[in-house]
Amino acid sequence: MLNKKTAIVTGGSRGIGKAIVYKLASLGADIALIYAQNGEAAEEVCDICRTQMGVSAKAYKCDVSDFNAVKETVASIKADFGTVHILVNNAGITRDGLVVMMKEEDFDAVTDINLKGSFNMIRHCSPLFLRNREGVIINITSVSGMMGNAGQANYSASKAGLIGLTKSVAKELASKGIRCNAVAPGFISTDMTGDQTENPLVRMIPLGSMGKPEDVADAVAFLATAGYITGEVLRVDGGIAI
Repeated sequence: MLNKKTAIVTGGSRGIGKAIVYKLASLGADIALIYAQNGEAAEEVCDICRTQMGVSAKAYKCDVSDFNAVKETVASIKADFGTVHILVNNAGITRDGLVVMMKEEDFDAVTDINLKGSFNMIRHCSPLFLRNREGVIINITSVSGMMGNAGQANYSASKAGLIGLTKSVAKELASKGIRCNAVAPGFISTDMTGDQTENPLVRMIPLGSMGKPEDVADAVAFLATAGYITGEVLRVDGGIAI
């Protein structure tokens, strides 16, 4: 389904990002995995893609909040793979705290990675998409960006901004054959979310449980191949944001 396509996945060494990498690779996509710190985990994911799924895969260390570092990394990916067809902006961090006590550096760090990092990737991949007259951008936002979440003013703001970025990019690039959508996970069981069994919001999920990273990966795969959808935000949240 995605044979001869190259996909960049940021934050692809663990959690939701790793599930997305495996899903796209299982559909035949070659993988450029961007990671921030854990090179060993990134290499392990790429090795599984190569040996078990038969695709090309390479890991790149990059701070997505650094405009010039992203430019250099995308250039390296182009040199290695020839071009890029799919961009999944998954890299994200949390620095939770009540807004009345939140440190400026905690607000800046979250928005720099979650929002500016996505802009940086889109900015430097777009020329490749324009040259190809095709491209797919999928931003991983959050239901926190749609409904807010106490103690996550920085995270919610960054994810709400990502929804606005998604819709603006979709309008700008649609005439060039480039689609831009977002996936909004709810409570997904990963290392980042930790133990949420006592969180009262989890008990409010209509489907009755937290989601799995693979649930988000399935939504990404759908949007990667749904040729007549752009500017959409697809919730994967068990119904919590209904």
